[in-house]
Amino acid sequence: MSVSKTVTTSVFCLALLGVVFSPVAKADDWNQKTTMTFSGPVEIPGVHLKGWGVLPAGTYVFKLLDSQSDRHIVQIFNKDETQVIATILAIPNYRLRATGKTVVTFRERPAGEPEALRAWFFPGENYGQEFVYPKARAVELAKEVNTPVLFTAAEIPLEVAEPIKTADEPVVVQLKQAPVLAIQPTGEEVELAQVVAAPPADEPLAQATLPATSSTMPLIALLGLLALGGAFALRFAQKRLQ
Repeated sequence: MSVSKTVTTSVFCLALLGVVFSPVAKADDWNQKTTMTFSGPVEIPGVHLKGWGVLPAGTYVFKLLDSQSDRHIVQIFNKDETQVIATILAIPNYRLRATGKTVVTFRERPAGEPEALRAWFFPGENYGQEFVYPKARAVELAKEVNTPVLFTAAEIPLEVAEPIKTADEPVVVQLKQAPVLAIQPTGEEVELAQVVAAPPADEPLAQATLPATSSTMPLIALLGLLALGGAFALRFAQKRLQ
């Protein structure tokens, strides 16, 4: 009898866990919101709000606007998140070892020139965001820093009058459809596979996918209901045996 009560209580606890523990604590994980402070000016690619193009030293917030394909859209906000400064196209780039800290890489420039933003890795993620520059700027950067630079030759506006707020806006759609290649320091254009690291062949696909924006609440609720149903069934069977 005591065993039956224990099982029933355990199932009820499981049901409550399924209902109570929603992904609220990780609500920002899908957009990888990260606050960064730069001690010096930083050149950024992408579509800028007019008047920007180089971030002055200061604090900024980085977020993913959209990550539902192999083309990711990153946005940079001011410190208070009241203004979208830039909307940037990025390609997922793999690293062998994830770290517990945010990692940002730059392309070092000559003295007096702002460093150029290269990639951003969210804590715990093997995949980071490798930023894509307009072709003309990518050609110049590749020569200056002597490393390949991702680029798109699509005619995407470099500045917009109003902040881009949703993934449905025409500029964002254009970014996601734009062809992306890499330019070598020699000026040779090469495919992404020659520059962007691919995951190991034995890595499960699920680990190589960025978190989706959809909620897991329906699944959690379903598991909770199933657990509750099982608990009622056990209680009914227990009463019949008494």
